[in-house]
Amino acid sequence: MKKLLLLAAMIGFCGSAAAQSGLLGKHDADLPVNISGDGFVGDTKAKTFTYSGNVIAKQGDIRLRADRMKWDQPADKIYANGKVVVDSPKSGTVTGDNGVYDLTKKLVTLSGHVVLHKQGQATMSGSLLTVNMVTGIANLGAAPVPATPDQAAAPGAPGGRVTGVITPKSQTP
Repeated sequence: MKKLLLLAAMIGFCGSAAAQSGLLGKHDADLPVNISGDGFVGDTKAKTFTYSGNVIAKQGDIRLRADRMKWDQPADKIYANGKVVVDSPKSGTVTGDNGVYDLTKKLVTLSGHVVLHKQGQATMSGSLLTVNMVTGIANLGAAPVPATPDQAAAPGAPGGRVTGVITPKSQTP
């Protein structure tokens, strides 16, 4: 099976308190999203707004960073491209090549070389991660990801498998 439901691994990955409230910790997905970057281009007809250069989007204590982000207002999605990083002070860091935050469905999807890392607890990798920001349930897959109009294609993970390293509590510094 090329997808791994992370519920069992979340206890080792996120710690018991964060596992109860989801992969990215307790999060209010209804808070406003604040975005800043070095540059900005808006297309008022298409209602798309693109930030470039060291772009940072914050929602509560979750921070999304990337080289470029585009807010597609009609679709209510934020597309992130280039060195995508999602940080949660409670739960760790997720990196990928591309990302989409669907504000309506409250889903974050990262694709490409996806790595989940919680210092001293666990590291997992694959090619496609989807996190429900309300429930905290996450799916990590390893299959190739096809291109879409707003996202580049991503190769599958080596060997077509999700990998993980979980550090037992007795070895955690």
